[in-house]
Amino acid sequence: MKLAIAGFHIESASLLPAVSRYEDFEQNACRGEAIVEAYDGTNSVIGGFIDVCRGRGIDMAPLVYTYLGALGPAEDRAVECYAEEIADKLRQCRGLDGVLLHLHGASWAPAYPDPEQFILDKVRATVGPEMPVIVAFDFHGNIDRHTLRSVTAAFAYQKSPHTDMGETGRRAADCMARLLGGELAPSMAVARPGVLTPSIFSATGLRPLADILAEARAMERRSPCYLDISVMAGFSYADAPNTGFSVIAVSGGGPASAEAAARRLAGRIREAREELYRPEKIHTVDEAVSKAMAESLRYSKPIVLLEHADRLNDSTYLLSELIARKARNAAVPFLWDPEAAQIAAQAGVGAVINLKVGGHSSTKAGPRLEIECEVLQAEVKSYRVSGPMMNGTRVDLGQTALLRSGGVMVSVVSRPAFGVDEDAFTVFGLDPRDFDIIVLRSKTHFRQVYEELAREILIVDTPDYGPADLTLIPYRHLDTAKVYPFCANPA
Repeated sequence: MKLAIAGFHIESASLLPAVSRYEDFEQNACRGEAIVEAYDGTNSVIGGFIDVCRGRGIDMAPLVYTYLGALGPAEDRAVECYAEEIADKLRQCRGLDGVLLHLHGASWAPAYPDPEQFILDKVRATVGPEMPVIVAFDFHGNIDRHTLRSVTAAFAYQKSPHTDMGETGRRAADCMARLLGGELAPSMAVARPGVLTPSIFSATGLRPLADILAEARAMERRSPCYLDISVMAGFSYADAPNTGFSVIAVSGGGPASAEAAARRLAGRIREAREELYRPEKIHTVDEAVSKAMAESLRYSKPIVLLEHADRLNDSTYLLSELIARKARNAAVPFLWDPEAAQIAAQAGVGAVINLKVGGHSSTKAGPRLEIECEVLQAEVKSYRVSGPMMNGTRVDLGQTALLRSGGVMVSVVSRPAFGVDEDAFTVFGLDPRDFDIIVLRSKTHFRQVYEELAREILIVDTPDYGPADLTLIPYRHLDTAKVYPFCANPA
């Protein structure tokens, strides 16, 4: 048995002006055996594929895999080049029995509001109608039946934070192995409830989403036949015709079984739409900083300010407020600013400089902030993820600088990275527990570590490209007349 492994991954906030070029994807691309070397033993989808193939004695044909995280749109050329490269390498493969793919589900390019469909259709046209093609998606993917028209079966993460990326890869590869071994004839259905939710409220531990997912797991356990259900929250900041929640069911009991499971869970989502949209309080910048500064000294654990609307880690709203109000022991990790990192490195450790930081990705990221700061560290850094999500994978920060401005510590990086675990501190020799206030820019993934580490988490809304109020987004491709919160009663 021989399986091809390939993938293309980016989560696209489509309104962001910064476009990821083919050359950006190439910085994180692996080909051939380098894919296995990079992802073997990691908590990643590709790592899950490898686990099952190894465990079942399946030969792997790794083709090409490129992984970018949460950014803006991809350029058309990147989508086209990787789709063609995957297809070309598939044409060259001999003795192939199936194809395993990892795609995000919410990538976006100007000519391709659904790049995943384009890639999947290209793969199907290359391998013909009979060969099984199975894909693993992100929990935040936007998909519909058109996306999946060329796919044998599809799976998505069941958790956010995505601590089950490896398990999702294993679910997909196990289905493929059972299909090829004659143990399983999967049927697939997808249902869409017509509901959007802000990413900040798509954490799977929040109710009522947690209750809906518990029902999905109970349905799987009760099923007399194979049943796998993927509830996908969608990604509301990618403007596509299929933006929003979806449910995929893969069943060994035939098409009707899959359809019934998908429709039932989609109905539950539709019923809970108002609670799913706003389950927690949101603060203004002034409210959050005032509360944090008043209360932080009373506790031994830090207070986290979550600047969730920042899509590219360079917003300056909270940083500016903390400096202006002379916060004494605050940290702002992983501020993305290659220019500032380079200038600080040239000034050297120990230098006290005036430096402009942040606010460069768009006009909505806040003002480009000028601060007086001391350069504490300045070097090229990378690390292996120690937290549960993507555990073991390598993160390259490029040139970095650790700065201190008054009582605020800022780490500046040259490549976008999210502070979702302790690595954002330990890579600089710091401990997050030593700070009174911490600014993070994650949406859900910070919860894997900081729900336990922090005394309190304050969700802060700022006027960036990831607002909690989705009605502020000027959708063009999505038919807002048919989805909540634009439509009170979606069909």
